[in-house]
Amino acid sequence: MKQYQPQKFEAKWQRFWLKNKVFKTQDYDSKKPKFYVLDMFPYPSGAGLHVGHPRGYTATDILARMKKMQGSNVLHPMGWDAFGLPAENYALQNKIHPKVVVAKNIKRFRKQLISLGLSYDWDREINTTDPEYYKWTQWIFLQLFKKKLAYKAEMPINFCPSCKTGLANEEVISGRCERCKTKVKRKKLKQWMLKITAYADRLLKDLDTLNWPEPIKEMQRNWIGKSEGANIKFSISNSQFSIDVFTTRPDTLFGCTYLVLSPEHPLALKLATTKYKQKVIKYIKKAEQKTDLERTDLAKEKTGVFTGSYAINPVNDRKIPIWISDYVLAQYGTGAIMCVPAHDERDFEFAKKYNLSIIEVISKTGKPQKQIQKAYTDKGLMINSEKFNGLDSEKAKTEIVKWLKKGKKADFSVAYKLRDWIFSRQRYWGEPIPIVHCRKCGIVALDEKDLPLKLPYVKNYQPSGTGESPLAKIKNWINTICPKCKGKAKRETNTMPQWAGSSWYYLRYIDPQNNKKLVDQKKDRYFMPVDLYVGGAEHAVLHLLYARFWHKFLYDLKVVSTKEPFQKLINVGVILAPDGKKMSKSLGNVINPDDLIKQYGADSLRLYEAFIGPFRQRIAWDPQGIVGTHRFLARSWSLLIKKDRKIMNQEIEKNLNSLIYKVETDIINFDFNTAISAMMEFLNLVEKQGLNKKEKNIFVKLLAPFAPHLAEEIWQKLGNKNSIFEAEWPKYNQKLLKEEEITLVIQINGKTKDSIKIDTQAKEKEIKELIAKNDKFKEAMAKSRKQIFIKTPKKPIAIFNIIRQ
Repeated sequence: MKQYQPQKFEAKWQRFWLKNKVFKTQDYDSKKPKFYVLDMFPYPSGAGLHVGHPRGYTATDILARMKKMQGSNVLHPMGWDAFGLPAENYALQNKIHPKVVVAKNIKRFRKQLISLGLSYDWDREINTTDPEYYKWTQWIFLQLFKKKLAYKAEMPINFCPSCKTGLANEEVISGRCERCKTKVKRKKLKQWMLKITAYADRLLKDLDTLNWPEPIKEMQRNWIGKSEGANIKFSISNSQFSIDVFTTRPDTLFGCTYLVLSPEHPLALKLATTKYKQKVIKYIKKAEQKTDLERTDLAKEKTGVFTGSYAINPVNDRKIPIWISDYVLAQYGTGAIMCVPAHDERDFEFAKKYNLSIIEVISKTGKPQKQIQKAYTDKGLMINSEKFNGLDSEKAKTEIVKWLKKGKKADFSVAYKLRDWIFSRQRYWGEPIPIVHCRKCGIVALDEKDLPLKLPYVKNYQPSGTGESPLAKIKNWINTICPKCKGKAKRETNTMPQWAGSSWYYLRYIDPQNNKKLVDQKKDRYFMPVDLYVGGAEHAVLHLLYARFWHKFLYDLKVVSTKEPFQKLINVGVILAPDGKKMSKSLGNVINPDDLIKQYGADSLRLYEAFIGPFRQRIAWDPQGIVGTHRFLARSWSLLIKKDRKIMNQEIEKNLNSLIYKVETDIINFDFNTAISAMMEFLNLVEKQGLNKKEKNIFVKLLAPFAPHLAEEIWQKLGNKNSIFEAEWPKYNQKLLKEEEITLVIQINGKTKDSIKIDTQAKEKEIKELIAKNDKFKEAMAKSRKQIFIKTPKKPIAIFNIIRQ
């Protein structure tokens, strides 16, 4: 076969890899170093893959194949996140049972992934809807329940009228359901909650140990939202009750002129005097209908109602009115705030509207203003604060709390924005919660030996919208025996959210057939943590936070050996349609990879997925791009099958050595586009002269991770017997590189932060682009006011100094 015709051999090699288990991962007793590279597993939608999906899968595959050739025991698995709303909503729309839908979609997805030539160990395939898998999801829930980290509580939740289920705060975007975009309502329901807040500090602290993009870590920090401050106790005039308030500004206490409670606060109604009771009841009912977003919208005018009661300001014993307003949420802090209108813009607006007292207690100059026109929110000197007058406001924060602490009226405290995880869903397609309700014993956990509690097959799985799951209709399933007293009991009818199975799936890949343990400890110690995790940035909060929480809990149980699951994270840039919009079936701009593979071959598609642009950046699909990569592979094919070059050529040898270094380095750094560019340049250089047999073997190995089918076919034509992926990755000669590389020292404001190797011929523009892509320096580059590049003439060194603003 003289011409490159991938359709004639690609399927052959895919069958060969599967049959011979070429990419089977060795067990924990392997003497090889492990490398665990993981894709965020997909939920198998009915639409199948479009060309945006393989970008991340191709990237991990390129790295996995190179690591295997370099001698690592590579764990590169794939599975299916198949429970939850996506599968159920698709089933409802198409009137097909979710179990049937999921099985059909998985079959299609698997076929598509195999057709791309991805090097997954299919013996480790998992499916979150398999009872043998969700047995362990249920087991984790039972352990959380036993440790009192899973509990049931009636509370106002986000409820989607379209999906007819409760949503976690993280699943509500701009007041709408993340899944269907319907406006969310508030509804009081009994919900299962997981106490993720117990792990808030560790989730925050351990972010510093991870090699993750800084913007992703910052998103997690903001979601956890740690605030250091004080807890202040306000007694209530003529009452046995008191109100606890958390504040980050105890320095402003002398300026506190009123308190505001959330409508859900347990004292809201109790503090309403006869005169104001009906107004308070009416206001609370109205607040219940609003979403959190509507209530906290800074642009909207604040509303409130006076309770008729007064609190006592602990620093000066002044009586201050207690109000209720819906801009205060029960789930943040203590559900009550102290209001200092002179030093908070929101409080200032509220005080002006309701004619409440405004007292200035911090001044920039140390002198009070004649007339307060707006809130002063900066630091300054204390005024109107009795013995603290003249003190720096930052120092006053500590001193005032110390003073109040003596009378047990305050103490230093920490608060978190993070709320406990709403864990139950009023839907059918999810893991059953392994709990029964007994009149005598109350809430009782199932015995572990009775797991898995299987999801019953039912014809009618439509959500009720009443707050009950469709499982509530299945009487013969609901009615059961209490594990504790053996009396009559009823099963829990809510199911787990779609995030449950994906919060620990990476562990099951390590030991997928184990029926006795979630994971064997020896296998865990060998394979964990995940060395590289690749997926979309849309999972920055939800999935990553939940998985880290469950992993830390399992670490406390000594089930796993590492504190964190994912050591390094890389986010894949979204591939947009050629029109620059997100690919969507409804917009009719989806490009099916099956059609491209049929026309150009899988290797051409893989190569273009890698070549399309910097991996982390969003980019639009160019229909002509695959034509270019196909042409490159056709030219490479012709070069590799033509007669060996007989004459020695040192220039080719030197360039090939540089190419080995370039391709290897770029694969590690996920700079696939520049690796491919380098191979294209090398092809241009050697195409006319040709290569000798040794050079051909090296070049085809470099091509192999990108175009594995072509590489296998050529490898055999070159007289090799085993798979090319059993061959050793080529090594470069460091001595030959020295004159081509220099060390680039990277500084920020003159202080050395890092050093990297660069090509001696690299231009300043290229160097700037390289540093701007580096996660360590992205922020510094973006905020720099000047960048200085100095190339020293005598030493193989250069300096790049980032001058911050």
